[in-house]
Amino acid sequence: MAAAYELRCRECGKRYENAPLSICDECFSPLEVVVDLDEARRTLTRASIAEGPSSMWRYQALLPVPANYAPATPHPTAPTSGALGTPVPAGWTPLQRAPRLAGRIGARNLWIKNDAVCMPTLSFKDRVVAVALANARAFGFETVGCSSTGNLANAVAAQAARLGLKTYILVPADLEAAKILNTQVYGATLVRIDGNYDHVNRLCSQIADRYNWGFVNVNLRPYYAEGSKTVGFEIAEQLGWRLPDNVVVPMAGGSLIVKIRKAFKELVALGLVEDKPVRFFGAQATGCSPISTAVKTGADHIEPQRPSTIARSLAIGNPADGIYATRAIRESGGWAEDVSDVEIVSAIQELAETEGIFTETAGGVTTAVTARLYAHERIHPDELTVCCITGNGLKTTDVLQGAYEQHAAIRPRLGDFENYVAERSEEKELELGGVYAG
Repeated sequence: MAAAYELRCRECGKRYENAPLSICDECFSPLEVVVDLDEARRTLTRASIAEGPSSMWRYQALLPVPANYAPATPHPTAPTSGALGTPVPAGWTPLQRAPRLAGRIGARNLWIKNDAVCMPTLSFKDRVVAVALANARAFGFETVGCSSTGNLANAVAAQAARLGLKTYILVPADLEAAKILNTQVYGATLVRIDGNYDHVNRLCSQIADRYNWGFVNVNLRPYYAEGSKTVGFEIAEQLGWRLPDNVVVPMAGGSLIVKIRKAFKELVALGLVEDKPVRFFGAQATGCSPISTAVKTGADHIEPQRPSTIARSLAIGNPADGIYATRAIRESGGWAEDVSDVEIVSAIQELAETEGIFTETAGGVTTAVTARLYAHERIHPDELTVCCITGNGLKTTDVLQGAYEQHAAIRPRLGDFENYVAERSEEKELELGGVYAG
């Protein structure tokens, strides 16, 4: 059962009862959820967490979900209970060492947190949507929606279908075809907008007010954002209840990096991990880098940008949590970097070739930035560094079109295969000779 929680203004501290609100009526700053850690401390232990389900719901006591939203059970076949349905088994994704990638980029203690395999739609957005829709049902919404650059659209459509909610999802018209299909297949009403994400998000704010619908990243945003904490909870538990030295996180709206830091602080406050400095590093694409630009220039505000990058899932020119992301990075002693589209594609290939992980463009951004951080000696090779991969490469295969030659089919004959191997070996030798000559 979830501990007590409430809404609180992030700037003036005004407190609110739980409701579909995201902006303070006093100072117009964003609201966030505050969980009663004293209440959680009474029952939450490492052992009780380990006995929970193999999903993000093992941390249900630290999430803002109604008590009757199917209390988490460790057995997947246990009967459902509660009027609000059963949550999806999102989260508890692998945290794995990355020795071959580490060798390529000059690291010795590199780990990958791989949300490219998160249930049910293969991105970390499944976590945030699970929390948002729990509250949507509690608040009585029959129709939900979102503005999205792709992954959020997929997650909302899938989980709303499971809960029997009507869905309206608004996306920029140039969204990747795979992400559009992966939204429509769940029966969602998808509306393409002739504009970028910031135009779409502004329209969704107006729709939420006019129609009284639950938009996960508008009027449900404080609850939605808390789902990101589970990435941090899992990193700490999977490292044997300890904190890493560094975390590299992709940034779109900026919420994920802020919430991972919040998760670590909550675990320290609860006595579940020992306190230690953790540095946070933000990753963006050069074609949409308002947060990294602010970090690099030392600005105390975010200057909006017009997105122009293949990393569409990060293409938010006016990030809602941008200023809080810059604070998290600076206060931790971290840094932010951005990389070109060419570097993004190369990093996607490098991660796949070394660690067998196929990531979307956002993961290419994170991997490329991680490599640069080592190259610029911002991270020491021996420090324990976690690189967050947030989405699956099957969603952005368009960026690899033409990257790999498709040879003509051969006959089912051993001789033909031997000739094929010999020809490929000769081609490889010529390629390597050209590299060495260059």
